[in-house]
Amino acid sequence: MTPRVSAARAAAPPPRPMELRPLGRGGPLVSRLGLGLAALGRPAYHTLGHDADFPEGRAPEQLERRTHAVLDAAVAAGVRYVDAARSYGRAEAFLRSWLERRGARRGEPVVGSKWGYRYVGEWRLDAERHEVKDHSLAGLRAQEAESLALLGPWLSLYQVHSATPESAVLADDAVLDELARLRDRGIRIGVTVSGPSQADVVRRALAITRGGAPLFDAIQATWNVLERSVGPALQEAHDAGRGVILKEPLANGRLGPRGDAAAEGPLAEAVRETGYAPDALALAAAVAQPWADVVLLGAVTVEQLHSNLGALALTPGGGELAALSGLREPPEAYWRRRATLVWR
Repeated sequence: MTPRVSAARAAAPPPRPMELRPLGRGGPLVSRLGLGLAALGRPAYHTLGHDADFPEGRAPEQLERRTHAVLDAAVAAGVRYVDAARSYGRAEAFLRSWLERRGARRGEPVVGSKWGYRYVGEWRLDAERHEVKDHSLAGLRAQEAESLALLGPWLSLYQVHSATPESAVLADDAVLDELARLRDRGIRIGVTVSGPSQADVVRRALAITRGGAPLFDAIQATWNVLERSVGPALQEAHDAGRGVILKEPLANGRLGPRGDAAAEGPLAEAVRETGYAPDALALAAAVAQPWADVVLLGAVTVEQLHSNLGALALTPGGGELAALSGLREPPEAYWRRRATLVWR
């Protein structure tokens, strides 16, 4: 049995350097753990307990300071990939002010963003809708201009945000041609996928070419120990030389200290047996996937970030993770549950 480890050790940043690897064939060097800004750039998000993490308030200037603090801690720990989106409220603007403050050059860290959703929450916690999908050519051109205005000197990866079979964005030749023009200007193009049909969308994206070359250099998908169905398709993407980014590895908090999966079952038992925090265990399972280049963290406090970084203290394939092998849900059930999570 793995020796018991104290909770303090599980929460501390690991002393060893974070592993770097290319984001796909010929891609920029990125860290195995990245930082996503979905829950930092706008006041409400559908992570469990999100409303308890901002006792000082969630005015724009307060969230900007918090974003900078978490970014500082992440980079100090070796994080070299940051992920934003047009729909993440002011995330791109917060990221720009941080990059300017540091005098950062392109690639320090590698910056990715996305187009395809618009933030419509008007900074209200009780907004009826916080974001709306728009995969039109006009939407792409408008959001591309906005992202380039904010992140142009640093932007390395621009992604279609949440392609699904219903959105049909991967069948829109005008949109794909516009993305190819952006690629030809030196920005790598990616696609993120969501929903129970993620694997089908990944495989469709892998087949799309422009100018005799694959259009998409990177694939971002939801993978966690509860929802693993996209894994074989991501292995195919990795084998084809695409970068692979995993999002929602903690299932919007369900696999974290506040989540239902940490309260009982295999994850709770693994926490009791090893002394590692549930988020560290769940993240370690994601990092252990050899085809995953980056696993995105959604930390909104420095303390959460340090707990997440405990994942790097676990050995891939080690006994600590063996108990998680049976922890999974049918994709349809997982995505139905996700749809019930409340923005707060």
